Order: sequence, then structure tokens, then C-alpha cells
Amino acid sequence: MAMWIQAQQLQGEALHQMQALYGQHFPIEVRHYLAQWIESQLWDSLELDNPAEEAKAKRLLESLVSELQKKAQLQGGEDGFLLKIKLGHYATQLKSTYDRCPLELVRCIKHILQSEQRLVQEATNASDGGQAMDSLSQRHQQINQAFEELRVSTQDTESELRKLQHSQEYFIIQYQENLRIQAQLSSLSSLPPAERSQRETSLQSKRATVEAWLTREATTLQKHRLDLSEQHQKTLSVLRKQQTLILDEELIQWKRRQQLAGNGGPHEGGLDVLQSWCEKLADLIWQNRQQIRRCEHLTQQLPLPGPMEELLSKLNADITDIISALVTSTFIIEKQPPQVLKTQIKFAATVRLLVGGKLNVHMNPPQVKAVIVSEQQAKALLKNESTHSESSGEILNNNCVMEYHQATGTLSAHFRNMSLKRIKRSDRRGAESVTEEKFTVLFESQFSVGGNELVFHVKTLSLPVVVIVHGSQDNNATATVLWDNAFAEPGRVPFVVPDKVLWPQLCDALDMKYKAEMHSGRGLSEDNLVFLAQKAFSSGSNNPEDYRSMTISWAQFNRESLPGRNFTFWQWFDGVVELMKKHLKPHWNDGAILGFVNKQQAQDLLLSKPNGTFLLRFSDSEIGGITIAWVAENPNKAGERLVWNLLPYTTKDFSIRSLADRISDLNHLLFLYPDRPKDEVFAKYYTPPLSKAVDGYVKPQIKQVVPEFATQNPEPSGAASTFMDQTSSPSFSHPSSCVYPSMTDTMLDPDGDFDLEDTMDVARHVEELLRRPMANQWSSQQS
Repeated sequence: MAMWIQAQQLQGEALHQMQALYGQHFPIEVRHYLAQWIESQLWDSLELDNPAEEAKAKRLLESLVSELQKKAQLQGGEDGFLLKIKLGHYATQLKSTYDRCPLELVRCIKHILQSEQRLVQEATNASDGGQAMDSLSQRHQQINQAFEELRVSTQDTESELRKLQHSQEYFIIQYQENLRIQAQLSSLSSLPPAERSQRETSLQSKRATVEAWLTREATTLQKHRLDLSEQHQKTLSVLRKQQTLILDEELIQWKRRQQLAGNGGPHEGGLDVLQSWCEKLADLIWQNRQQIRRCEHLTQQLPLPGPMEELLSKLNADITDIISALVTSTFIIEKQPPQVLKTQIKFAATVRLLVGGKLNVHMNPPQVKAVIVSEQQAKALLKNESTHSESSGEILNNNCVMEYHQATGTLSAHFRNMSLKRIKRSDRRGAESVTEEKFTVLFESQFSVGGNELVFHVKTLSLPVVVIVHGSQDNNATATVLWDNAFAEPGRVPFVVPDKVLWPQLCDALDMKYKAEMHSGRGLSEDNLVFLAQKAFSSGSNNPEDYRSMTISWAQFNRESLPGRNFTFWQWFDGVVELMKKHLKPHWNDGAILGFVNKQQAQDLLLSKPNGTFLLRFSDSEIGGITIAWVAENPNKAGERLVWNLLPYTTKDFSIRSLADRISDLNHLLFLYPDRPKDEVFAKYYTPPLSKAVDGYVKPQIKQVVPEFATQNPEPSGAASTFMDQTSSPSFSHPSSCVYPSMTDTMLDPDGDFDLEDTMDVARHVEELLRRPMANQWSSQQS
């Protein structure tokens, strides 16, 4: 409702633009009477290119129609009669229009709301007056001012062109009059001498006057043409400058934001603003082109001595170049294909022509084709060394017709069901692996504008993609993509990236990725980044300044294993991200996980705290592992306190029992570092108690214990001494037959992480026990 209130206060051109958003596709009355309902819906949560979202869109359409019908029924009295009929009609109309394509309604409303927000923001910035505007607002204001200047200059040349046309038409009339006088003079020979002499004198005087006028007017016309040509040159100069600003700066920045979004950066917005600018450019360019064409026609109609033909020819060539650059540059990828592309898996992409609606390209909808090409083929295409599109693989369902969406004024092609059937790899260089090889999806199309007056062959390349055939390659492929997205330079040769970057640059990329996966503003702190630097550079320094000027290479990032490990820096970090994303995101966002702490740091932190204080840190020795470290008395030596580390948990463990439940199981864990009672932090995540027995059975419950500490705070019913506390059925009389003996293998390491080759984790132990015959266990216990 707040947005609509502000939108109604717009003035002048902004108000006109706002009103132009509405029409038969979505009446402005619907926006007005359902403003609160419309602004309360989560339109942005729906993915327009996902057919699975159609059911949600259908429900939104039904709700919209229902709200309109309710609003109509509320209208009463004489004044409300017509409104009641009108709102009822709109409900029926919207139901009929969008019933078969409810996602188009979502697209329409999203476009309206985004456009209103932009117009209100621009109006707010303009009204601030003396207040300093940010650089973005200033730049947008400069662009809008330039458009106003271009609009005025185009109107001026149109006015001058009409004057020239009128002057030329009158000149031709006078020229015809001169020819008529000449014909009359020629016919005087048949008259008597006296009459002929009198008529001849009059006609010659008249002819001399007309010819003198024609001579003067010819000079005036020629000057008028030259002046108009000069005006067009100035307009084209400003047009070219404006187009360069929009295409080479604003559009490139949008593409850069889109690339960073692949690493988790803010979602790239502003495409509708870019389209509005590009459409204004297209409109102004086309108007000036038509004016130049009319000038050419006038020149051909009345040739006069001078350089006009050459000038107009150059102007025509220049404006054709400008519109060609605009059309080819605004054929863009709105939704990129996945950058880690697995063969035989369905994927989607969307391409859009920003000026398609303005140039009426949809009157003969063009078809777009997608092919996958290698890095070398992409280089050849950009250098115009290759005119035809060679393919490095086979994409199924790779043809799509561009559709015009009237509600949003967009012309786009939605590839919804593409699949990479096969890929042809090139010879790899040196230590390069298949997950370092980059491809790109090439989209191309051909169409004409102006009644086949101009024909365009357009192409655009996707962001680099890495093709994998197995999920195990995903980790390393993601590293290639992250490095490319973070450090690619605009206008680079495909797909060159630096081999080394400054450590702070990589920190920014890792922080962006981490925050995106956590869906939280809590990213990596300076202490976290110091920990990562220590790991990447095998350094012991705790001073962040020591790392500011250091560089890290691609090999250090994801080609060379960390010292004493069989995995790379990225593989370790990505394992942490995957673990957190799948199982521990709420705990990170709650601040319950320190995570990036080594063994020595954990020991230093905990030894100053009371017994039972614990913290959670990521395992150094295992990818995607997290361990619990806590301080307690040494059971073998009275008066000695030690820091113990539990065998690291992984995704496999948390798929069996959650972190919160595992912490709840361990009664010797009392306070989360520094001093928070554990139930205060984790209780809201505990699994509720099991329900009562159904049909004589109760569900088994898996619990975790640490044998060395189980006797400190015994669980009821002997649970502290078992790995699986399984309550027997009432129909089964022997109570001990379902109780597994305590694990005798050590789970604890008072000095740090475990050697995984020498230690058995809980899940494997339970699995081993389950393989033992129950009768044998019973016999051994009885003996």
C-alpha cells in the first residue's frame, strides 16, 4: 500500500510513465483497489522460468480474482453500482487472460512493482535538491538529462526537416512556374508582332523575377540542408556518447553483477531500467535514421550542387552502425545456464533482446539456437575468425522461439528443457584437469527490422561453464567457476584469468560465497580469515596485516594439496560450506559455531573456562568435518584438566542424528563457549520426545555417548552406557536382549583430532554390531 501511495504522488513524465504501465493486461483500477493485497504477496519468491511454480501462480491468480470479487460485492449505493460492475468485469477479464498462463500474471505484476519503485526512487532523489546524491543516482540523472536533450534536438531536426520540405515543395512549384513561363514565351511566335512584343516583355520580366527568386532560394535550400546535416551530426554524436555510456558502462556493470551473483553476490537487478534506456535509444536512433532517409529523398527529388550526397551517405552509414551496435549488444542472457554443467541433466536459460519490443521484432518472431563451444572456439568467434558456429558437444532441445510479453514489454526466449548429451574435450595443458577446462553456451539468432530494411545476425556467449560427468567432480569444477567469476576482467580474451591474486581479493570472494550459502549477513570475520590464511600459507602468524600484501596462486587454491593432507585448500573450505549449508546453518547464524579455530587455539580458549565448557570447530584432518572440544578433568589423573576433542562429525553423521540432539545426549557438555548454558542455545533445535507406542510397538531411539564420561552424569534407564537405547516391545519379555554393549574403542583424543585410519566412528560401530547374530551376543553375556 505504501508504494502505491507514493506512486500516486508522481508528477509530469514520471506520472505518465507510471500510467503507461497499465492497460487491458492489468487495469490501473485493480492496482488501486487491491493495493494492499498486491504489495503483501511474495511475488519475488516465484521463479518465472520454472514450470513447477505454475501451481503457485495459479493460486495467486485465483486469490486475486477472489479479492476483486469481494471488493466488487462491497460496493453499494448509487455511486458504487458502476464500480461494482467494472470490478466484476475485471475479475472475469483477468481470469480469462491468465488462466492458461498464470506465470505471465506474476511477470506482469513484478514488472509493475519494480517500475513503480524505480520511478518513486528517481522522483525522491530529484526532490532532495541540495542533499548529496550517491554516484548511482547522479549517473542515472545524467543519463536521463542526456535523453531529454536528445529528445529536444530530435524534435528540432524534425521541425527543421518539415520546414525544408515545405520550402522545397514551394521551390518546385516556382520552378514549374518558370517552365510554364518559358513555354508561353516559346508560343509567342504565332502572335502578331505588336501583341507578341507586349506579351514577351511582360513574360520576360516575370521570368527574370522568378529565376532570380529560384537562384536565391536554391542557395537558401542548400544552406538549410547543410545546417540540418550539421544538426544531425551533433545529434548522432550525443547519441553515440549516450549509447557508449549505457552499453559499455551500465550494461557491462550489470553483466559483472550477474557474474558475481554466480559466487553468491547480490542478485543482479536493474535490467528493466537498462531496457527502458535501450528502448529510448532505439526510438531516438530510428527517428533520426528516418529523418536522414527523408533528407536523402529530398536531395534526390531536387538535386542541387554541393556535398550533400556525400554528407548524407556518411550520416546514413553512421546511424546504421549505431543501431547495429545497439541491437547486437542488447541481445543478452537474462538467466545464465548453470556454470557447473553435468551431462544428461536438464538445465534452463533465458535470452532477451532489450530493444525487441521497440523495433517490433516480435511481428516475425525470431528463433534462437544454443550450442556449446570451447574456449578456443569462443576466441575465434569474438575475433570474427569463425563465421559459423562449430560445436563442442550436443545440446538437446536447443532451439526456441522468442516470445513477446505484452505486460512487461519484453522479448525473450526461455530454454526450459535443455540437456547436454555429450561433450568433446580438447587436449589439456600441463597439470590442467578436466574440471579446469572451460566451455561456453553460444546463443545466436537472426531477424530483420523495418520491413527487411536491416537484417541482424546476433550472438551472445554465456559465462564460462565447466562440464562434469559425475557428482564427484562438482567440488573442483566449482573452484574453477568461483575463481573465474571473482577475478575475470571486462573485455578479456576468453577465458583468461590471473594465475595469482592478492589474498584480500580471495577473502572477498570466499566471504561472498559463504554468506550466500548461509543466507545470512554473518559472513567470515577477520579472525576467520586469519585462520584461513594460516591454512593456505602454512603460516603461524595471527596478525592480519601480515597477509594483506601476500598473493595466492590458483595452484595453492585448488591444485596442490595442503601440507600433510590429501586435499587442497578449496576442497577443505568447500567441505565446510557444504556441511554448514546442509546441516548447521541455523547454528552458525545463531553464533553457536566458532568453526575456524585450530586445536591450540581451542585449548587456550577452553582451559580458562570451567569444566564442561565446549566449543565447535572445523576439523583440520577431514573434509567437511566438525568436532566438539571441551575441557574436563583427566579421569586417569586427579587434579589435571585436559581439553578433549570428539571424533569429527560429517554430513553422514548428521543425517542420522542432528548436532543439537548429539549435544543434548552428552551430559558432560554444560556451557557453550564462553559461558552460555547449552540448553539456552540448542534446546529449540532438540527433537521432541518420541510418541507413545502404537499397536504395541514403540520406535527405537539412537543416542550418542562418550564412554569415558558417561558415568559422570548417568542417563535414566541405562541409556548412558549404550550407543543405541532401544526400548523393548511389551510382547517381548527379555529386557536386555535389545541392548548393545558399550563400545570399547576410544573416541577421545585429549591432544586433538584422530587418525581416521586407527579409529572407528560411531556409525561404523553400530553397523558392525548390527551384523553380529543376536543369539551370540546373548550367549556371551550369559557366560
